[in-house]
Amino acid sequence: MNMISPETAANSKRAWLKILARYKKPDRRRSAIELAITLIPFVTLWALSSAAYSYGHWWGLILILPAAGFLVRIFMIQHDCGHGSFFANRYADDWIGRALGVLTLTPYDCWRRAHATHHASAGNLDERGMGDIRTLTVAEYRQLSWRGRLAYRLYRHPLVMFGLGPIWLFIFEQRLPIGMMRGGLTPWVSSMTTNLAIALAAAVLIWFVGPGAFLVVHLPIVVLAGSAGIWLFYVQHQFEETEWAKDSEWEFQHAALHGSSYYDLPPVLNWFTGNIGVHHVHHLSAKVPCYRLQEVLRDYPELRGIGRVTLLDSLRCVKLALWDENRRKLVSFREARAAI
Repeated sequence: MNMISPETAANSKRAWLKILARYKKPDRRRSAIELAITLIPFVTLWALSSAAYSYGHWWGLILILPAAGFLVRIFMIQHDCGHGSFFANRYADDWIGRALGVLTLTPYDCWRRAHATHHASAGNLDERGMGDIRTLTVAEYRQLSWRGRLAYRLYRHPLVMFGLGPIWLFIFEQRLPIGMMRGGLTPWVSSMTTNLAIALAAAVLIWFVGPGAFLVVHLPIVVLAGSAGIWLFYVQHQFEETEWAKDSEWEFQHAALHGSSYYDLPPVLNWFTGNIGVHHVHHLSAKVPCYRLQEVLRDYPELRGIGRVTLLDSLRCVKLALWDENRRKLVSFREARAAI
């Protein structure tokens, strides 16, 4: 991981919100094209995978992998819609987001509310909770009972976090407005209408391709895409150089710039993930459309040196599990135990 140079540190004091305002305006024609070149290949790959299963050509199921990649991209477009940045038209963004939520098994309005909370409080130790990966401080972890410690260790284990976790989240947990039960009618309407639309879509697909093809094709696509999505969200905030602060010390621009990573991915992965790896810029200004984030890095290359995480670096992030308030960094369970 890159160290931040004095020059970069000085540049981090720029008035980024004002600078990034010029990148907020989407090209609606391009947005429509981005949506089309994502949905059409996804539907095509899904249909080809289903046909391969139906005709006994099991090798054709390899198409599930790129289909999962396109489903990740569909979620990223839904994500932009949630921020009102894809078409910059609240009505269009919301209804496209709701429709895409049927494909991603995500009740759009529930997710949008939780995600807004995440953006408003990311990196704030006193505002952890909704829309975040649960992260304890070393002191909090030590105060837990042995059962509590075991539960937290299991939660942070890679097989749970990136394997069982996505299955639970996308297939089961999101069927109810968990954490929003008292949030009025909107979370319930969002969850139930999404569930109904998912059920209807599934019934139609099963009618055409049969239950076997549907389960063999669609469930792996959802699980693979969900795992990739959780991994991206993890690396974007759970990296060695991330920063957390108490509410009294927390400041939005600093938290956005230094509490979110720049996940430096190869171009093809940047495309499939909707450039979400440029996450520090996204947190600085969530209204910048995903396809304009690379423009920001091109025009302000100093941002490439802040919170940069490569693919190799990201593998090392898996061990990070606790925030050490004394050392002001994320540490592993082993490092926390050695510090006693």
